[in-house]
Amino acid sequence: MQSIYNENAARRALDWMLGWFLDPITYGNYPRSMRSLIGERLPKFTREQSLLVKGSYDFLGLNYYTTNYARIDEFNNSTLPLEQQLADYTRIDYYYRHLSYLRKAIKDGVNVKGYFAWSLLDNFEWSSGYTVRFGINYVDYKNGLKRYPKQSAVWFKSFLNKF
Repeated sequence: MQSIYNENAARRALDWMLGWFLDPITYGNYPRSMRSLIGERLPKFTREQSLLVKGSYDFLGLNYYTTNYARIDEFNNSTLPLEQQLADYTRIDYYYRHLSYLRKAIKDGVNVKGYFAWSLLDNFEWSSGYTVRFGINYVDYKNGLKRYPKQSAVWFKSFLNKF
């Protein structure tokens, strides 16, 4: 029973973060969960407005690189040996799963034009500075910005060579 509640909570969260913007242009209305929770306070589309906005896009691009469901703890821990800092197996699992679903979407007819992995290098993140490392290549900030490929870079190279 708990898993059903969790699934419903996850769907509602997606409706509020993404559906609020995408549902009107794809379905002509706000997500059902929003309509039922907000009620009369949520503006309603007239039939004409719904028909006008539904499918009104020529191109839809999504920039997504984070989640609210799980967080990979990648804070800069300079006390770890370099080898350990390069072992980013959680990132490999993320890319593998994500690209598998992307491939399924393509097979199901989704017109995917591109995919950009975030990020090639560890870099400055506006809200976190240099304390997080999202790159597939490790940047040694203390030694002339020397770069080392993480395990995810090795995996990504192998993956790209297959296709």
